[in-house]
Amino acid sequence: MSELIERALQTSTDTKAVVAGPDAIARVAELFRSTFGDRPALVVGDERTMSVAGNAVVDALASGGVRVLEPYVFPGDPELYAKYENCELLRDALRDVDAVPVAVGAGTLNDVVKRAAGELGRPYLVVATAASMDGYTAFGSSIAVGGYKQTLDCPAPAGCVADWTVLAAAPAVMTASGYGDLLGKVPAGADWIVADAVGTEALDDYVWELVQGPLRASLSRPEALAAGDPAAIGELAEGLVMSGLAMQAHASSRPASGAEHQFAHLWEMEGHGTTIKPRRLSHGFKVAVGSVSMAALYERLLQRDLSQLDVDAAVAAYPDAAELEARVRAVHQPHLVDEIVAQALAKHLTPEQLRERLELVKSLWGDLSRKLAAQLIPAAELQRMLRAAGTPAHPYDIALSWEQFKDTYRRAQMIRKRYTVLDLLLEANLLDELVDELFAPGGFWAGQE
Repeated sequence: MSELIERALQTSTDTKAVVAGPDAIARVAELFRSTFGDRPALVVGDERTMSVAGNAVVDALASGGVRVLEPYVFPGDPELYAKYENCELLRDALRDVDAVPVAVGAGTLNDVVKRAAGELGRPYLVVATAASMDGYTAFGSSIAVGGYKQTLDCPAPAGCVADWTVLAAAPAVMTASGYGDLLGKVPAGADWIVADAVGTEALDDYVWELVQGPLRASLSRPEALAAGDPAAIGELAEGLVMSGLAMQAHASSRPASGAEHQFAHLWEMEGHGTTIKPRRLSHGFKVAVGSVSMAALYERLLQRDLSQLDVDAAVAAYPDAAELEARVRAVHQPHLVDEIVAQALAKHLTPEQLRERLELVKSLWGDLSRKLAAQLIPAAELQRMLRAAGTPAHPYDIALSWEQFKDTYRRAQMIRKRYTVLDLLLEANLLDELVDELFAPGGFWAGQE
Protein backbone atom coordinates (compact mmCIF):
# COMPACT_ATOMS: atom_id res chain seq x y z
CA MET A 1 0.00 0.00 0.00
CA SER A 2 1.33 3.42 -0.93
CA GLU A 3 2.03 6.29 1.41
CA LEU A 4 -0.74 8.25 -0.31
CA ILE A 5 -3.35 5.65 0.61
CA GLU A 6 -2.00 5.35 4.15
CA ARG A 7 -2.33 9.09 4.58
CA ALA A 8 -5.85 9.13 3.15
CA LEU A 9 -6.96 6.37 5.53
CA GLN A 10 -6.23 8.67 8.46
CA THR A 11 -9.24 10.82 7.56
CA SER A 12 -11.58 8.33 5.90
CA THR A 13 -14.78 7.91 7.87
CA ASP A 14 -15.52 4.26 7.06
CA THR A 15 -12.60 2.54 5.33
CA LYS A 16 -9.85 1.71 7.79
CA ALA A 17 -7.75 -0.78 5.85
CA VAL A 18 -6.65 -1.18 2.25
CA VAL A 19 -4.49 -3.99 0.91
CA ALA A 20 -3.25 -3.26 -2.60
CA GLY A 21 -0.54 -4.83 -4.71
CA PRO A 22 0.42 -8.10 -6.40
CA ASP A 23 -1.05 -11.17 -4.68
CA ALA A 24 -3.13 -9.03 -2.30
CA ILE A 25 -5.79 -11.75 -2.06
CA ALA A 26 -3.30 -13.85 -0.10
CA ARG A 27 -3.61 -11.25 2.68
CA VAL A 28 -7.41 -11.06 2.75
CA ALA A 29 -7.79 -13.25 5.88
CA GLU A 30 -5.32 -11.10 7.79
CA LEU A 31 -7.21 -7.95 6.86
CA PHE A 32 -10.57 -9.57 7.65
CA ARG A 33 -9.56 -10.75 11.13
CA SER A 34 -7.88 -7.46 12.06
CA THR A 35 -10.98 -5.54 10.98
CA PHE A 36 -13.86 -7.81 11.98
CA GLY A 37 -12.44 -10.14 14.62
CA ASP A 38 -13.94 -13.62 14.85
CA ARG A 39 -17.10 -12.93 12.87
CA PRO A 40 -17.84 -15.25 9.93
CA ALA A 41 -17.63 -14.10 6.30
CA LEU A 42 -20.21 -14.42 3.55
CA VAL A 43 -18.70 -13.91 0.10
CA VAL A 44 -21.03 -12.23 -2.41
CA GLY A 45 -20.19 -12.49 -6.10
CA ASP A 46 -21.69 -13.27 -9.44
CA GLU A 47 -21.09 -16.22 -11.74
CA ARG A 48 -18.11 -14.50 -13.38
CA THR A 49 -16.44 -12.88 -10.38
CA MET A 50 -16.61 -16.08 -8.35
CA SER A 51 -14.53 -17.83 -10.98
CA VAL A 52 -11.95 -15.05 -11.39
CA ALA A 53 -11.49 -14.19 -7.70
CA GLY A 54 -14.38 -15.21 -5.47
CA ASN A 55 -13.38 -18.84 -5.06
CA ALA A 56 -9.80 -17.77 -4.32
CA VAL A 57 -11.11 -15.35 -1.69
CA VAL A 58 -13.16 -18.14 -0.08
CA ASP A 59 -10.08 -20.36 0.03
CA ALA A 60 -7.81 -17.61 1.37
CA LEU A 61 -10.28 -16.71 4.12
CA ALA A 62 -10.77 -20.32 5.15
CA SER A 63 -7.08 -21.14 5.17
CA GLY A 64 -6.48 -18.02 7.24
CA GLY A 65 -8.81 -19.16 9.99
CA VAL A 66 -11.98 -17.27 9.02
CA ARG A 67 -15.27 -19.17 9.14
CA VAL A 68 -16.82 -18.84 5.68
CA LEU A 69 -20.53 -19.35 4.99
CA GLU A 70 -22.02 -20.51 1.71
CA PRO A 71 -21.46 -17.74 -0.91
CA TYR A 72 -24.35 -15.69 -2.28
CA VAL A 73 -24.04 -15.71 -6.09
CA PHE A 74 -25.90 -13.41 -8.49
CA PRO A 75 -26.41 -14.14 -12.21
CA GLY A 76 -23.48 -13.42 -14.49
CA ASP A 77 -24.71 -10.17 -16.09
CA PRO A 78 -24.42 -7.30 -13.59
CA GLU A 79 -27.06 -5.30 -15.48
CA LEU A 80 -29.57 -7.94 -14.37
CA TYR A 81 -29.12 -6.96 -10.73
CA ALA A 82 -28.26 -3.24 -10.93
CA LYS A 83 -31.48 -2.22 -9.27
CA TYR A 84 -32.74 -1.66 -5.76
CA GLU A 85 -34.86 -4.80 -5.64
CA ASN A 86 -31.67 -6.86 -5.52
CA CYS A 87 -30.35 -4.83 -2.60
CA GLU A 88 -33.50 -5.91 -0.79
CA LEU A 89 -33.01 -9.56 -1.73
CA LEU A 90 -29.44 -9.57 -0.46
CA ARG A 91 -30.38 -7.64 2.67
CA ASP A 92 -33.04 -10.20 3.53
CA ALA A 93 -30.58 -13.05 2.94
CA LEU A 94 -28.02 -11.42 5.23
CA ARG A 95 -30.50 -10.51 7.95
CA ASP A 96 -30.67 -14.00 9.43
CA VAL A 97 -26.90 -14.60 9.60
CA ASP A 98 -24.39 -12.74 11.73
CA ALA A 99 -21.80 -12.57 8.95
CA VAL A 100 -19.74 -9.85 7.36
CA PRO A 101 -20.46 -9.66 3.63
CA VAL A 102 -17.42 -9.73 1.36
CA ALA A 103 -18.22 -8.24 -2.05
CA VAL A 104 -16.12 -9.74 -4.84
CA GLY A 105 -16.74 -7.79 -8.01
CA ALA A 106 -16.75 -4.36 -9.58
CA GLY A 107 -19.16 -1.41 -9.64
CA THR A 108 -22.65 -2.84 -9.65
CA LEU A 109 -21.98 -5.72 -7.30
CA ASN A 110 -20.15 -3.48 -4.85
CA ASP A 111 -23.05 -1.01 -4.89
CA VAL A 112 -25.63 -3.74 -4.20
CA VAL A 113 -23.63 -5.18 -1.30
CA LYS A 114 -22.84 -1.72 0.05
CA ARG A 115 -26.50 -0.73 0.22
CA ALA A 116 -27.70 -4.06 1.62
CA ALA A 117 -25.05 -3.98 4.35
CA GLY A 118 -25.78 -0.33 5.05
CA GLU A 119 -29.48 -1.00 5.59
CA LEU A 120 -28.53 -3.61 8.19
CA GLY A 121 -26.01 -1.31 9.86
CA ARG A 122 -23.36 -3.90 9.09
CA PRO A 123 -19.77 -3.31 7.90
CA TYR A 124 -18.50 -5.06 4.80
CA LEU A 125 -15.32 -5.79 2.86
CA VAL A 126 -14.82 -5.39 -0.89
CA VAL A 127 -12.39 -7.28 -3.12
CA ALA A 128 -12.00 -5.47 -6.43
CA THR A 129 -11.98 -7.50 -9.63
CA ALA A 130 -11.29 -4.68 -12.10
CA ALA A 131 -9.87 -1.14 -12.09
CA SER A 132 -13.15 -0.03 -13.60
CA MET A 133 -14.47 2.81 -11.40
CA ASP A 134 -13.83 4.85 -8.23
CA GLY A 135 -16.74 3.54 -6.19
CA TYR A 136 -14.91 0.80 -4.30
CA THR A 137 -13.96 3.08 -1.40
CA ALA A 138 -16.75 5.63 -1.83
CA PHE A 139 -19.78 6.01 0.38
CA GLY A 140 -23.19 5.80 -1.25
CA SER A 141 -24.60 3.32 -3.73
CA SER A 142 -25.49 4.20 -7.31
CA ILE A 143 -28.65 2.17 -7.87
CA ALA A 144 -31.72 2.48 -10.07
CA VAL A 145 -34.89 3.05 -8.06
CA GLY A 146 -38.05 3.10 -10.14
CA GLY A 147 -35.92 3.69 -13.22
CA TYR A 148 -34.20 6.80 -11.81
CA LYS A 149 -30.53 6.15 -11.10
CA GLN A 150 -29.53 7.86 -7.89
CA THR A 151 -27.00 7.68 -5.10
CA LEU A 152 -28.50 6.02 -2.04
CA ASP A 153 -26.92 6.81 1.30
CA CYS A 154 -24.80 4.07 2.89
CA PRO A 155 -21.30 3.76 4.35
CA ALA A 156 -18.20 2.85 2.39
CA PRO A 157 -16.54 -0.53 3.01
CA ALA A 158 -14.57 -1.05 6.19
CA GLY A 159 -11.81 -2.65 4.12
CA CYS A 160 -10.74 -2.93 0.49
CA VAL A 161 -8.51 -5.44 -1.29
CA ALA A 162 -7.10 -4.64 -4.74
CA ASP A 163 -5.00 -7.44 -6.19
CA TRP A 164 -3.08 -6.11 -9.17
CA THR A 165 -2.82 -9.57 -10.72
CA VAL A 166 -6.60 -9.91 -10.69
CA LEU A 167 -7.11 -6.36 -11.96
CA ALA A 168 -4.65 -6.90 -14.82
CA ALA A 169 -6.51 -10.06 -15.87
CA ALA A 170 -9.84 -8.24 -16.11
CA PRO A 171 -11.24 -7.56 -19.58
CA ALA A 172 -9.46 -4.60 -21.16
CA VAL A 173 -12.80 -2.86 -21.59
CA MET A 174 -13.14 -2.62 -17.79
CA THR A 175 -9.71 -1.04 -17.35
CA ALA A 176 -10.60 1.38 -20.13
CA SER A 177 -13.77 2.23 -18.24
CA GLY A 178 -11.81 2.96 -15.06
CA TYR A 179 -9.52 5.23 -17.04
CA GLY A 180 -12.52 7.18 -18.30
CA ASP A 181 -13.93 7.51 -14.80
CA LEU A 182 -10.62 8.72 -13.38
CA LEU A 183 -9.98 11.15 -16.24
CA GLY A 184 -13.29 12.80 -15.31
CA LYS A 185 -11.61 14.19 -12.19
CA VAL A 186 -9.84 16.75 -14.41
CA PRO A 187 -12.98 18.70 -15.46
CA ALA A 188 -14.61 17.84 -12.12
CA GLY A 189 -11.77 19.70 -10.42
CA ALA A 190 -12.40 22.72 -12.63
CA ASP A 191 -16.08 22.66 -11.64
CA TRP A 192 -15.11 22.62 -7.96
CA ILE A 193 -12.88 25.65 -8.57
CA VAL A 194 -15.89 27.44 -10.10
CA ALA A 195 -18.20 26.43 -7.25
CA ASP A 196 -15.65 27.62 -4.70
CA ALA A 197 -15.27 30.97 -6.48
CA VAL A 198 -19.01 31.73 -6.46
CA GLY A 199 -19.43 30.54 -2.88
CA THR A 200 -21.65 27.50 -3.38
CA GLU A 201 -19.16 24.87 -2.16
CA ALA A 202 -15.80 25.69 -0.61
CA LEU A 203 -12.74 23.91 -1.90
CA ASP A 204 -11.03 21.73 0.73
CA ASP A 205 -7.28 21.83 0.09
CA TYR A 206 -6.58 18.52 1.84
CA VAL A 207 -9.31 16.63 0.00
CA TRP A 208 -8.35 18.30 -3.27
CA GLU A 209 -4.83 16.96 -2.91
CA LEU A 210 -6.07 13.41 -2.26
CA VAL A 211 -7.66 13.34 -5.72
CA GLN A 212 -5.65 15.79 -7.76
CA GLY A 213 -2.25 14.96 -6.25
CA PRO A 214 -1.84 11.49 -7.82
CA LEU A 215 -4.19 12.15 -10.74
CA ARG A 216 -1.77 13.09 -13.49
CA ALA A 217 0.53 10.16 -12.68
CA SER A 218 -2.40 7.72 -12.65
CA LEU A 219 -3.46 8.98 -16.09
CA SER A 220 0.01 9.20 -17.59
CA ARG A 221 0.35 5.74 -19.18
CA PRO A 222 -2.75 4.98 -21.22
CA GLU A 223 -0.83 2.85 -23.73
CA ALA A 224 0.52 0.65 -20.93
CA LEU A 225 -2.99 0.25 -19.55
CA ALA A 226 -4.26 -0.88 -22.93
CA ALA A 227 -1.43 -3.43 -23.01
CA GLY A 228 -2.48 -4.83 -19.61
CA ASP A 229 0.67 -3.74 -17.76
CA PRO A 230 0.10 -4.64 -14.07
CA ALA A 231 2.14 -1.71 -12.71
CA ALA A 232 0.23 0.82 -14.81
CA ILE A 233 -3.07 -0.77 -13.78
CA GLY A 234 -1.90 -0.57 -10.17
CA GLU A 235 -1.31 3.18 -10.58
CA LEU A 236 -4.78 3.54 -12.08
CA ALA A 237 -6.28 1.56 -9.21
CA GLU A 238 -4.50 3.77 -6.68
CA GLY A 239 -5.97 6.87 -8.26
CA LEU A 240 -9.44 5.31 -8.17
CA VAL A 241 -9.06 4.24 -4.52
CA MET A 242 -7.81 7.70 -3.57
CA SER A 243 -10.82 9.26 -5.23
CA GLY A 244 -13.18 7.14 -3.12
CA LEU A 245 -11.28 7.94 0.08
CA ALA A 246 -11.44 11.63 -0.76
CA MET A 247 -15.20 11.43 -1.09
CA GLN A 248 -15.31 9.86 2.36
CA ALA A 249 -13.14 12.60 3.83
CA HIS A 250 -15.36 15.28 2.29
CA ALA A 251 -18.64 13.44 2.96
CA SER A 252 -19.61 14.27 -0.62
CA SER A 253 -18.90 13.17 -4.18
CA ARG A 254 -17.91 16.74 -5.05
CA PRO A 255 -14.14 15.96 -5.19
CA ALA A 256 -14.72 13.43 -7.95
CA SER A 257 -17.83 14.45 -9.83
CA GLY A 258 -18.89 17.48 -11.85
CA ALA A 259 -20.75 18.21 -15.06
CA GLU A 260 -19.00 15.36 -16.88
CA HIS A 261 -20.82 12.99 -14.53
CA GLN A 262 -24.10 14.82 -15.14
CA PHE A 263 -23.70 13.94 -18.82
CA ALA A 264 -23.21 10.29 -17.87
CA HIS A 265 -26.02 10.26 -15.32
CA LEU A 266 -28.49 11.75 -17.78
CA TRP A 267 -27.69 9.10 -20.37
CA GLU A 268 -27.92 6.38 -17.72
CA MET A 269 -31.25 7.59 -16.34
CA GLU A 270 -32.67 7.49 -19.83
CA GLY A 271 -31.32 4.00 -20.45
CA HIS A 272 -28.90 4.93 -23.20
CA GLY A 273 -26.63 2.06 -24.18
CA THR A 274 -28.52 -0.72 -22.42
CA THR A 275 -29.27 -2.49 -25.70
CA ILE A 276 -25.81 -2.18 -27.23
CA LYS A 277 -24.20 -5.55 -27.86
CA PRO A 278 -22.08 -7.43 -27.08
CA ARG A 279 -21.51 -5.33 -23.97
CA ARG A 280 -23.55 -2.52 -22.50
CA LEU A 281 -21.95 0.89 -22.18
CA SER A 282 -20.17 1.39 -18.89
CA HIS A 283 -20.40 4.40 -16.61
CA GLY A 284 -16.74 5.19 -17.22
CA PHE A 285 -17.23 5.25 -20.98
CA LYS A 286 -20.00 7.81 -20.64
CA VAL A 287 -17.94 9.89 -18.20
CA ALA A 288 -15.08 9.85 -20.70
CA VAL A 289 -17.21 11.40 -23.44
CA GLY A 290 -18.67 13.83 -20.92
CA SER A 291 -15.15 14.85 -19.92
CA VAL A 292 -14.11 15.70 -23.47
CA SER A 293 -17.39 17.57 -23.89
CA MET A 294 -16.80 19.72 -20.83
CA ALA A 295 -13.14 20.36 -21.64
CA ALA A 296 -14.21 21.66 -25.05
CA LEU A 297 -16.85 23.91 -23.44
CA TYR A 298 -14.32 25.28 -20.95
CA GLU A 299 -12.03 26.15 -23.88
CA ARG A 300 -14.77 28.30 -25.39
CA LEU A 301 -15.43 29.93 -22.02
CA LEU A 302 -11.77 30.77 -21.44
CA GLN A 303 -11.72 32.64 -24.74
CA ARG A 304 -14.21 35.10 -23.21
CA ASP A 305 -13.45 37.91 -20.80
CA LEU A 306 -16.12 37.64 -18.13
CA SER A 307 -14.74 40.72 -16.42
CA GLN A 308 -16.65 42.57 -19.17
CA LEU A 309 -19.89 40.59 -18.74
CA ASP A 310 -23.11 42.54 -19.27
CA VAL A 311 -24.80 41.74 -15.98
CA ASP A 312 -28.01 43.65 -16.76
CA ALA A 313 -28.54 41.64 -19.94
CA ALA A 314 -27.80 38.35 -18.17
CA VAL A 315 -30.25 39.11 -15.36
CA ALA A 316 -32.93 40.09 -17.88
CA ALA A 317 -32.45 36.82 -19.80
CA TYR A 318 -32.47 34.53 -16.76
CA PRO A 319 -35.65 32.42 -16.50
CA ASP A 320 -37.92 32.80 -13.50
CA ALA A 321 -38.92 29.68 -11.57
CA ALA A 322 -42.05 29.03 -13.63
CA GLU A 323 -40.20 29.37 -16.92
CA LEU A 324 -37.40 27.15 -15.68
CA GLU A 325 -39.85 24.44 -14.68
CA ALA A 326 -41.55 24.66 -18.06
CA ARG A 327 -38.18 24.26 -19.81
CA VAL A 328 -37.37 21.18 -17.74
CA ARG A 329 -40.72 19.57 -18.39
CA ALA A 330 -40.40 20.19 -22.12
CA VAL A 331 -37.14 18.26 -22.54
CA HIS A 332 -37.17 15.41 -20.01
CA GLN A 333 -38.97 12.09 -19.89
CA PRO A 334 -42.23 12.00 -17.90
CA HIS A 335 -41.12 9.34 -15.41
CA LEU A 336 -38.05 11.41 -14.50
CA VAL A 337 -39.25 14.96 -14.80
CA ASP A 338 -40.65 15.64 -11.31
CA GLU A 339 -37.34 14.81 -9.63
CA ILE A 340 -35.41 16.81 -12.22
CA VAL A 341 -37.64 19.83 -11.63
CA ALA A 342 -36.87 19.61 -7.92
CA GLN A 343 -33.14 19.44 -8.61
CA ALA A 344 -33.19 22.35 -11.05
CA LEU A 345 -35.27 24.61 -8.80
CA ALA A 346 -33.00 23.89 -5.83
CA LYS A 347 -30.25 25.99 -7.44
CA HIS A 348 -32.47 28.68 -8.98
CA LEU A 349 -31.63 32.25 -8.02
CA THR A 350 -33.66 35.40 -7.47
CA PRO A 351 -32.69 38.36 -9.66
CA GLU A 352 -30.92 39.94 -6.70
CA GLN A 353 -28.93 36.78 -5.97
CA LEU A 354 -28.03 36.42 -9.63
CA ARG A 355 -26.79 39.98 -9.91
CA GLU A 356 -24.63 39.58 -6.82
CA ARG A 357 -23.12 36.35 -8.14
CA LEU A 358 -22.33 37.72 -11.58
CA GLU A 359 -20.71 40.83 -10.17
CA LEU A 360 -18.56 38.54 -8.04
CA VAL A 361 -17.56 36.51 -11.10
CA LYS A 362 -16.63 39.69 -12.95
CA SER A 363 -14.38 40.80 -10.12
CA LEU A 364 -12.69 37.39 -9.82
CA TRP A 365 -12.42 36.45 -13.48
CA GLY A 366 -8.74 37.21 -13.99
CA ASP A 367 -7.62 34.93 -11.16
CA LEU A 368 -10.37 32.37 -11.73
CA SER A 369 -9.62 31.97 -15.43
CA ARG A 370 -5.93 31.38 -14.67
CA LYS A 371 -6.79 28.67 -12.13
CA LEU A 372 -9.10 26.97 -14.60
CA ALA A 373 -6.53 27.05 -17.38
CA ALA A 374 -3.96 25.44 -15.06
CA GLN A 375 -6.36 22.67 -14.03
CA LEU A 376 -7.71 21.69 -17.42
CA ILE A 377 -6.25 19.51 -20.17
CA PRO A 378 -7.17 20.44 -23.77
CA ALA A 379 -10.09 18.48 -25.16
CA ALA A 380 -8.06 17.20 -28.10
CA GLU A 381 -5.38 15.87 -25.73
CA LEU A 382 -8.04 14.17 -23.62
CA GLN A 383 -9.31 12.47 -26.76
CA ARG A 384 -5.80 11.25 -27.57
CA MET A 385 -5.29 9.88 -24.05
CA LEU A 386 -8.64 8.13 -24.01
CA ARG A 387 -8.14 6.51 -27.38
CA ALA A 388 -4.71 5.30 -26.34
CA ALA A 389 -6.34 3.57 -23.37
CA GLY A 390 -9.06 2.05 -25.55
CA THR A 391 -11.72 4.34 -24.08
CA PRO A 392 -14.46 6.15 -26.04
CA ALA A 393 -13.66 9.78 -26.83
CA HIS A 394 -16.48 10.83 -29.17
CA PRO A 395 -20.28 10.66 -28.96
CA TYR A 396 -20.39 8.28 -31.90
CA ASP A 397 -18.22 5.89 -29.89
CA ILE A 398 -21.12 5.48 -27.47
CA ALA A 399 -23.82 5.47 -30.14
CA LEU A 400 -25.19 8.96 -29.48
CA SER A 401 -26.84 10.81 -32.32
CA TRP A 402 -25.45 14.26 -33.04
CA GLU A 403 -28.60 16.10 -31.92
CA GLN A 404 -28.97 13.95 -28.82
CA PHE A 405 -25.40 14.73 -27.89
CA LYS A 406 -25.69 18.48 -28.50
CA ASP A 407 -28.87 18.66 -26.42
CA THR A 408 -27.08 17.00 -23.51
CA TYR A 409 -25.15 20.21 -22.80
CA ARG A 410 -28.41 21.99 -21.98
CA ARG A 411 -30.34 19.12 -20.44
CA ALA A 412 -27.55 17.88 -18.15
CA GLN A 413 -27.45 21.24 -16.39
CA MET A 414 -30.92 20.57 -15.03
CA ILE A 415 -30.61 17.14 -13.47
CA ARG A 416 -28.52 17.83 -10.35
CA LYS A 417 -28.48 20.68 -7.86
CA ARG A 418 -24.66 20.52 -7.77
CA TYR A 419 -23.14 23.73 -9.12
CA THR A 420 -20.96 23.37 -12.21
CA VAL A 421 -19.79 25.55 -15.07
CA LEU A 422 -23.04 24.70 -16.85
CA ASP A 423 -24.85 26.69 -14.15
CA LEU A 424 -22.44 29.60 -14.41
CA LEU A 425 -22.97 29.75 -18.16
CA LEU A 426 -26.76 29.59 -17.80
CA GLU A 427 -26.62 32.41 -15.26
CA ALA A 428 -24.33 34.48 -17.50
CA ASN A 429 -26.63 33.88 -20.50
CA LEU A 430 -23.77 32.20 -22.35
CA LEU A 431 -24.71 28.50 -22.31
CA ASP A 432 -26.62 28.35 -25.60
CA GLU A 433 -24.15 30.65 -27.33
CA LEU A 434 -21.04 28.69 -26.35
CA VAL A 435 -22.61 25.32 -27.10
CA ASP A 436 -23.63 26.54 -30.54
CA GLU A 437 -20.04 27.68 -31.11
CA LEU A 438 -18.77 24.15 -30.43
CA PHE A 439 -20.87 22.80 -33.29
CA ALA A 440 -20.51 25.75 -35.69
CA PRO A 441 -17.78 25.86 -38.37
CA GLY A 442 -14.43 26.14 -36.61
CA GLY A 443 -15.82 24.75 -33.35
CA PHE A 444 -14.37 21.74 -31.58
CA TRP A 445 -17.11 19.33 -32.61
CA ALA A 446 -17.81 20.79 -36.06
CA GLY A 447 -15.04 18.89 -37.78
CA GLN A 448 -15.78 15.61 -35.98
CA GLU A 449 -19.36 14.97 -37.07
